[in-house]
Amino acid sequence: MSYVDILIPFAGGLGMFIYGMQIMAQGLENAAGNKMKSLLEVLTKNKLMGVLLGAVITAVIQSSSATTVMVVGFVNAGIMNLTQAMGVIMGANVGTTVTGWLVSATEWAEFLRPDKLAPIAVIIGVIIMLTGKRRSSKEIASIIVGFGLLFIGISTMSDAVSPLKESEGFVNLFATLGQSPLLGILAGALVTAIIQSSSASVGILQSLAAAGLVPFSAAIYIIMGQNIGTCVTAILSSLGAKKNAKTAALMHLLFNVIGTVIFSVFAIVYFEFMNPQAGTGVITQTQISAVHTFFNIATTVLLFPVSNWIIRLSKKIGHVKEKEQDRSKVLLDERMLQTPGIALQSVINETVRMGEIVQESLNIAKSVLYTKKQEDIDLLREDENIVDRLCAGITEYTIKLGSLQISEKEHQTAARLLQILSDIERVSDYCENISEFAETLLEKKASFSEVAAEHLDEMIKETVECYQYALEAFKEQSQDKALKVIEKETMVDNYEISLRSLHMKRLANNQCSTEAGVVFLDALVCIERISDHARNIAEEVLAGS
Repeated sequence: MSYVDILIPFAGGLGMFIYGMQIMAQGLENAAGNKMKSLLEVLTKNKLMGVLLGAVITAVIQSSSATTVMVVGFVNAGIMNLTQAMGVIMGANVGTTVTGWLVSATEWAEFLRPDKLAPIAVIIGVIIMLTGKRRSSKEIASIIVGFGLLFIGISTMSDAVSPLKESEGFVNLFATLGQSPLLGILAGALVTAIIQSSSASVGILQSLAAAGLVPFSAAIYIIMGQNIGTCVTAILSSLGAKKNAKTAALMHLLFNVIGTVIFSVFAIVYFEFMNPQAGTGVITQTQISAVHTFFNIATTVLLFPVSNWIIRLSKKIGHVKEKEQDRSKVLLDERMLQTPGIALQSVINETVRMGEIVQESLNIAKSVLYTKKQEDIDLLREDENIVDRLCAGITEYTIKLGSLQISEKEHQTAARLLQILSDIERVSDYCENISEFAETLLEKKASFSEVAAEHLDEMIKETVECYQYALEAFKEQSQDKALKVIEKETMVDNYEISLRSLHMKRLANNQCSTEAGVVFLDALVCIERISDHARNIAEEVLAGS
């Protein structure tokens, strides 16, 4: 039999295994809804609780990668600190061993043999899927079908590689991996990094073991490598994220690398000096599951007491001087859309960041009409361009988020965020308008009268405070501050009416130049409308409370 004849059914079996694992995990995750994410956020008050919760959630969704990506997202969103993240990461390593035990169950439970159970599971799942009306029925069907496909996939892979027992080259390859720890670790890491799933790569190893192809020592080193390779997904998800999120991904990598180094030393000493014959025996699927579980539990127990040191080391390694960040870059990760709760919090954080840039613009705008500094005028225009780009990017991301299957409450929050984004962007537009008024005064060498400048300054200060309270109300979801905004906006409206009347009297008495008078009236309109948009933000906060 040629290698092509082996490779094609093996690849098909691998595809079926991964697909089965994914739809089973998706069904489990959907069935749990956002409860797991809420638990992850609420129940990680200490590291030990984080370990337990990380193990449970990963066992349910059957993907340590998904859990660690979720953790990186929580850290990036500021929901979880690094100490809490460390606990969940350690637990995720333990929870990911469940898939291996499911696969190896065929060795010690006759009724779980793929040729007996898998077809029955698939047909039952399909019947439920076709006849079930409710969403929960379809999720249960996905779990059952995925379970069946997973077993069919592992069986197909095992059957495909069975002829390789007669291949001297293939047998020698695994013998080499068993004799060279570094090569074994690299092989496990590389395969896992490529398919981005340690559960799938362990499944591949188990299919080879079922065919009697894997020496014990080779399996040990490959399993250690698989734990390193699975870190790739979290590292990729941290690209473009904040520094703490990158540190969380680095913690995951360091934890697994340190564990691998420690246990590699023990394995080398045992197989090379204490019992060389032990490494040459063929490993079984159940033994692979046992080794995988022991390695992850032992690493967690061993490194748990020094986990704070791992956090500090991760911070130190990751503490490279970052380039000055492009403020117009939208810090939202498309991968986070897979976990809408995290994505929504990320949108809120980015909206706050955009609002803070506008706050800076307002602080410049409140004095630029008097100072007429060209550098301030240019800075306001630059900030407006930044805000436009941010608003476009955040809006696009929020619309994508709203198109997903999210809860009604999350839909309402997304809709409110779009309105708040629009209001913040309009405030930025008015700041740019004020810079244009300042430029007009500069070009025409005109100035406000002392009385006009004093009156306008009072109104601007109230408006700046009004917007500041609105931004704080949104950030903190504070009803008290939102109500203060409404109170201040009413004051600004009264200011606008009063100052307009006083200004018309000054114009009638020739106490103000025509050029400065026109700019003054235009500025009144802009400033009053800024307070209107601040009130809109406050009303959205109150509506969402």
